[in-house]
Amino acid sequence: MKTHKPVVVYGASGYTGRLVCEYLREYAIPFVAAGRSKDKLAEAMRSHVPGIESADYELAEVEHSTEALTALFRGASVVLNTVGPFARLGPQVVQACLAAGCHYTDTTGEQDWLIACDQQWGERFAAAGLLLSPGLAQMYTTGEIAAQLCLQTPGLDTLDIAVFWGGSPTIASTRTILVNAATSKAYYLEQNQYKEWQPDAGLYHLAIPGQHETALALPWGGTSHPVWFRRDPRVANVKVLGGVFNRQLMLGVPQIVAAALEATKDMDPDARYDALSQTAAGVMNTMPPRENPRINKSVDSVHASGPLGRAHCVIYGNCNYKQTGLLQAFAAASLLQRAPLRAGFASGCQAFGHHELLGALRSFGLVQPPLLSVQT
Repeated sequence: MKTHKPVVVYGASGYTGRLVCEYLREYAIPFVAAGRSKDKLAEAMRSHVPGIESADYELAEVEHSTEALTALFRGASVVLNTVGPFARLGPQVVQACLAAGCHYTDTTGEQDWLIACDQQWGERFAAAGLLLSPGLAQMYTTGEIAAQLCLQTPGLDTLDIAVFWGGSPTIASTRTILVNAATSKAYYLEQNQYKEWQPDAGLYHLAIPGQHETALALPWGGTSHPVWFRRDPRVANVKVLGGVFNRQLMLGVPQIVAAALEATKDMDPDARYDALSQTAAGVMNTMPPRENPRINKSVDSVHASGPLGRAHCVIYGNCNYKQTGLLQAFAAASLLQRAPLRAGFASGCQAFGHHELLGALRSFGLVQPPLLSVQT
């Protein structure tokens, strides 16, 4: 099956995939909603994508294999992938994009997957003039925008990043935390070298701008930023901590992860994956409700420093999953009109520009104007 639409949303029936489709409709971009079950896709579009009756789209049931995905992607220009855990399920999608000549973005937070994309496929995508941009999502890109605004001040080489949001993780996010982040090493950047976070470091207490109460944070798998900034000549050091405002949920995360890892430590990789997936389903097995901007708030805070300078940028927003859906749709809209600013492996800001991404988020009412203070 060869598509005649310019964009494919792979994993369109999931929580994030549905939001991507919603914003593609608002950009008036024709798309294919693809996934393993045509019935689930039809129900997701009909029940969870407002205004879908006015969208130009089609459904595609596809097997998760490089061959089947390549056949589907032929004829498209952009693939927006929401199917994770990406370290396990992403290689087939990336290889299919390369074979079909499509740009690739995804919503991952898996640091090991970003490193794999950079090392295994970055040069091949660049040679083909294609974009490979994993991690285009609120928990990473909005903070990257804040970091780029800080780095407009020369002489700053260290980024201290905090990412917080209100709400519950989706089924897919919960599975990623347990299956991937819990079993993979997490790194920060120190003098342009990856350094491993200590797995038993526990929870961190952070002062969050705009509130008196401290919040609990974790390295959250290391996140995307150390990988994106590793080749930025301005930056030598990057550390990222993140979490949700729900204190009880944060207190429970390390215990759930530790118990799951202990119970599965002697299993072979496939059996362990299945067992951890079952544990994740026990923690979160229902879709969260549609986001409410009065409840689902986000804060991205970046302290940038150098030998003789300081900058601090805060971006307050709401509805982090909607931010992700919009960022993905904006990427598709941009790629259909012009080449990315950088081909090959690149972050959202490197591929599209941080001012452009910020403008999209602002135009849809998802973030406030950034608060930037500079001391030099």
